[in-house]
Amino acid sequence: MEQKLTNLGSSLPVPCVQELAKETFTTVPPRYVRVDQDPPIVSNTSSLPQVPIIDMQKLLSKDLIVVETELEKLHHACKHWGFFQLVNHGVSTSLLANVKAGIQEFFNFPIEEKKKFPQQSGDLEGFGQAFVVSEEQKLDWADMFYMITLPTHLRKPHLFPKLPLPLRDTLEAYSCDLKALAIKILDLMAKALRMEVTDMKALFDEGYQSMRMNYYPPCPQPELVIGLNPHSDAVGLTILLQVNEMEGLQVRKDGMWIPVKPLHNAFVVNIGDILEIVTNGIYRSIEHRATVNSEKERLSVATFYNPKLDGDMGPAPSLVTPETPALFKRIGVADYFKGYFSRELQGKSYLDVMRIQNDKREAFEVPMN
Repeated sequence: MEQKLTNLGSSLPVPCVQELAKETFTTVPPRYVRVDQDPPIVSNTSSLPQVPIIDMQKLLSKDLIVVETELEKLHHACKHWGFFQLVNHGVSTSLLANVKAGIQEFFNFPIEEKKKFPQQSGDLEGFGQAFVVSEEQKLDWADMFYMITLPTHLRKPHLFPKLPLPLRDTLEAYSCDLKALAIKILDLMAKALRMEVTDMKALFDEGYQSMRMNYYPPCPQPELVIGLNPHSDAVGLTILLQVNEMEGLQVRKDGMWIPVKPLHNAFVVNIGDILEIVTNGIYRSIEHRATVNSEKERLSVATFYNPKLDGDMGPAPSLVTPETPALFKRIGVADYFKGYFSRELQGKSYLDVMRIQNDKREAFEVPMN
């Protein structure tokens, strides 16, 4: 049962973009050309608003006024942005340095070494790309290495346990620290929402965690490609570490693409579709994308935290009232992910499948300005 639960989807094998980028060519291969996308280069970024910055130390302060002020900032960021950068988060700088070095080293391995961690037939985990469901589909200018990290009994034997040392030990420590951080953030969100803390705890305690390491090689025509399609994350909470602090992540707000300027050792945290469902639409998952450049590679690692796979989920009971009826269906967590991974990655389209009252939704919309 456990092993079946973790085969949540599959993706067709595709060429390694890092190897492709080593070849000398001036024109991007047609399968990567994305004329269907908004132009990835955003001009005049100085006048654009910036993603909010939240200070974890203030949220955990003994001064109640400091806590309340920062909690209000967190609530505003989750309602109106769906994204924030988290500073003073408590994860040690030495561990972050080891994670960054280890991931950089992994992607620097020869292709033969990386192929020892393949996506097996019918599975999504491993080295490759995700959401490739047809041979005609356009591809992202990126490689990924994806695996389930917690609970430990769901780890695939050919992936996490086979990672070289010290990377395996580094990711073990990082995985534990990020689980603790995710739980802390979710507790604070429950407090900001004034919802029953037990609603959040019951859903996310001993939840399912996965990691996606991303490698975006430089591209001779960056304006023609996309590193990662515009999408919202299907998960509960995403905690992103920008490994080499190259710009490339962009968030869609009020119809504009806003570049996220990396802060040294900060995490970029974003609301996933599951949290939009759990908060009954109060907190919103937001579309974002990754762009590339012609000068330098960009690396990042996203850690996803979710409810346990063998449970089910829906709007938190304490947030459903006669005035604010449930906007989303209840669904088994594993069934939810199987549906998600069987599709192309496209905007927030999957969340629409979960809605109950499309026609009445507007009455409960949270303004995005």
